[in-house]
Amino acid sequence: MSYLIRPNQYHALLDLQQTEMGIKQIKDFFQQNLSSELRLRRVTAPLFVLKGMGINDDLNGIERAVSFPIKDMGDERAEIVHSLAKWKRLTLADYQINEGYGIYTDMNAIRADEELGNLHSLYVDQWDWEMVMSLKDRNIGFLKKVVERIYAALVRTEYLVYELFPSIVPILPKEITFIHSEELLQRYPDLTVKERENKIAKEYGAVFLIGIGGVLSNGKPHDGRAPDYDDWITCSENGYKGLNGDLIVWNPVLQQGMELSSMGIRVDKDVLQEQLRISGQESRKELYFHKRLLNGELPQSIGGGIGQSRLCMFYLRKGHIGEIQAGIWPCEMRKEAELLGMPLI
Repeated sequence: MSYLIRPNQYHALLDLQQTEMGIKQIKDFFQQNLSSELRLRRVTAPLFVLKGMGINDDLNGIERAVSFPIKDMGDERAEIVHSLAKWKRLTLADYQINEGYGIYTDMNAIRADEELGNLHSLYVDQWDWEMVMSLKDRNIGFLKKVVERIYAALVRTEYLVYELFPSIVPILPKEITFIHSEELLQRYPDLTVKERENKIAKEYGAVFLIGIGGVLSNGKPHDGRAPDYDDWITCSENGYKGLNGDLIVWNPVLQQGMELSSMGIRVDKDVLQEQLRISGQESRKELYFHKRLLNGELPQSIGGGIGQSRLCMFYLRKGHIGEIQAGIWPCEMRKEAELLGMPLI
């Protein structure tokens, strides 16, 4: 069900032409900085993949992929990607990328089951990136170092926006705060997941929430995560599990936390088998991606996605993602957003 957040006394700081210019500058500048920070080369990515190969991202495991038959392949079905979490790791192997280097690409997806609102649309655009890493770096310290390098690119980009549009004053803290989802649960045991995220994001401005997918002390995971890309069972520190996480910033327009990136150290052979067992999906071992990983044909990697429209929405202080990207919205939402000063493209 769609849901519209109504920002209090919202007023767009930029007109349509300024917004489009800002989007272009942000995307060009940030991806160059991301590439430099992590030593990534740009590659071309697919919009769709063959169904039944285990390549598509399963997200939380319940979202339906948009699919269609291919006439010249005997009506074999293809799926529009949800993201490229597993495709990127295959590409690292096929391109023979060296350790310490990686790839990034423009990922465009359609998520038909998305609940539409200020932060969610049917269309998802993000920078998907993946980097080859050493097996000895499968630890929380390495994850944090990579997060800090990405965050440095985020801070620099915010200053670029300020130089272009002085009315948009930088608000990101100089450093990002790390906290495990179990620590967050213990700090706010009576709050919902979203309420906990909002609390910590407002307090620190920018946080990296470690441990997404593993079961916490209350018997529930902080959020769902597929079993075959991020490692959410390996102990990170203080006995807490998870070598992955979400990068969340405080959105002053919507007055809530806003996830900009999801990322993590990827599963190795042993972790994959255990996470498939835990999630009751051991049958995936017979799929193309999983066979290659279990046969030792894929490098150890770290990777994630960074939302392009969300990033622009945050930097340009927009109240709705539909002010950044063209899309389809319920008529009622479009009308109300217009009245609130948020005309949807």
